[in-house]
Amino acid sequence: MSSVTAETAEVVSRIAFGFMASKALFAALHVDLFSHLSGAPKDEQALADAAGVPVNRVTTLTTALRSVGLMVREDGKLANAPAAEAFLVKGAKYDFGDYLRYQIDGQMYPVLQQLNAAMDGTLNRDDIASYANWFSDPEQARIYSRAQHAGSLGPGRTIARLVDLSDAETLLDVGGGTGAMTISLCKENPDLAATIIDFPNVSEIGWEYITEAGMVDRVRYIPANALECEWPGDRCAILMSYLFSGVPEDSIPSLINDAFKRLRPGGTLMVHDFMVDADKAQPQLAALCRSNMAFFDLAATAAIERSREAAIHA
Repeated sequence: MSSVTAETAEVVSRIAFGFMASKALFAALHVDLFSHLSGAPKDEQALADAAGVPVNRVTTLTTALRSVGLMVREDGKLANAPAAEAFLVKGAKYDFGDYLRYQIDGQMYPVLQQLNAAMDGTLNRDDIASYANWFSDPEQARIYSRAQHAGSLGPGRTIARLVDLSDAETLLDVGGGTGAMTISLCKENPDLAATIIDFPNVSEIGWEYITEAGMVDRVRYIPANALECEWPGDRCAILMSYLFSGVPEDSIPSLINDAFKRLRPGGTLMVHDFMVDADKAQPQLAALCRSNMAFFDLAATAAIERSREAAIHA
């Protein structure tokens, strides 16, 4: 039984209008309001001047941001709430504002307008953009990958603390993107060497981060679609982070089978993704993300079908 039960019209309204809060957050990131307030509270006019936005718009937006707890008023001036200061200021240690701005707002949010059509089957397959389509475009691949890197650094550090890989020598990061997870795991385990599989355009961007982290002698890329290429075997550990969310559901069993075939006996398989509990109602964020992924499941399936058709007619 669900631990959350809606009983009033107010609860329904809060859910229905929830998108307004997220768009207020994205708009603030777009004009960098949180960075302009970092360590230096301002009144509305000073913040408007710093951001280059008319003061009436700043006043309207900051009112919304205060209502959801992202900003506060101190001594007559606006200031970041603690979470905004820690996670939404550019250059902050745990900043993931670019992930929210570019991936969630820039790519996922527009796509979700097609969710109704995906559910009732009226979405034109040829209009669907999958991860493979996005990553075939160098600029889209760069935007998505840099945003994903920013959003994955925190979870990567958490996984590195939770999973003991001190005896592991080799890691395979399937769909590992720009290597945020791999970098975290390698920092925590100095004897670990890793291989990352991801699309060619993503791999090029990822190599920049691997180089910046000083790990060019410990990490290599296989620039390919993980669903279609051959994986290296005899791995001490295999990681699949957010992979299941971006592939057709019927591909997941084969991914699991492939992973176990390539693990050493006693090796470690790590699956990091949005997962719900047994009654499929909680945790809330995972349940919501999984519903949104219905579109991406359709998109990935359509992309595979198009690829097969192209091969047949080649």
